[in-house]
Amino acid sequence: MSWITAKRRHPAASYALVGLALVIIGLGYAVLTSSGSASASPQAAANAAQIAEGHTLFEQTCSSCHGVFAQGETGVAPSLIGVGAAAADFQLTTGRMPATALSAENERKPPKFDPAQIAAIDAFIESLGGGPPVPTAAQVNPAAGNYGLGQQLFEANCAACHNFVGAGGALTDGKFAPSLTQSTPRQIYEAMLTGPEAMPVFNDMVVTPQEKRDIIAFVTEVRSQPNPGGLSLGRIGPVTEGLVAFLGLLLFLVLAALWITAKHGKAHE
Repeated sequence: MSWITAKRRHPAASYALVGLALVIIGLGYAVLTSSGSASASPQAAANAAQIAEGHTLFEQTCSSCHGVFAQGETGVAPSLIGVGAAAADFQLTTGRMPATALSAENERKPPKFDPAQIAAIDAFIESLGGGPPVPTAAQVNPAAGNYGLGQQLFEANCAACHNFVGAGGALTDGKFAPSLTQSTPRQIYEAMLTGPEAMPVFNDMVVTPQEKRDIIAFVTEVRSQPNPGGLSLGRIGPVTEGLVAFLGLLLFLVLAALWITAKHGKAHE
């Protein structure tokens, strides 16, 4: 056994042992990664195909304004690098993009793309890096929100522009806060995340995900409620209603004065 002990004490023995250990570790890692990549390859291929489709659609319909590389063009269209899939999804599902012309505010229109095409463009924009992703169904579920808290949050953060029931209103320089009567829960969530047009960004540090669900619960519920006062006048608020009441009363007084004058004149004939 002395010869074994002698070889074990040989200076090269420690190096040989380390090399053998590295070979074993390398073989094990190769086996694990090859099996993992084989199972993930169909999903990776599907994502790559979707991104490629989105890139093609982007080049055909968006690059004339936003640039071939989505870098944007000063005075025409902003860069889309880093805006995230949620921003693209909001603009595309509301039909605001592709825009037909440069204007102070893009109005809501029927979407130009079908859901699969929109998802492909979203994936391409997301592949550029940065920005919030498209929210999940659980994140935008109105049933997970609190109507009362949502009303308080909406009045504090949104009513100044969108009106107390989300009917919308005019802003400065030709801009306007759109009505929320057609907005889906996902679009409302995305708008808060990304701040489209003149709207500020309400990220998760400003309005938490749960508070966003509370606001969605309020908006979707209040717009479905019948107006208890009868004729709603667009539910714009007390200024419009007060103006209509004032004009109605003024018309009544004018007619009353004409009637009294006519009756007084006949009495003297």
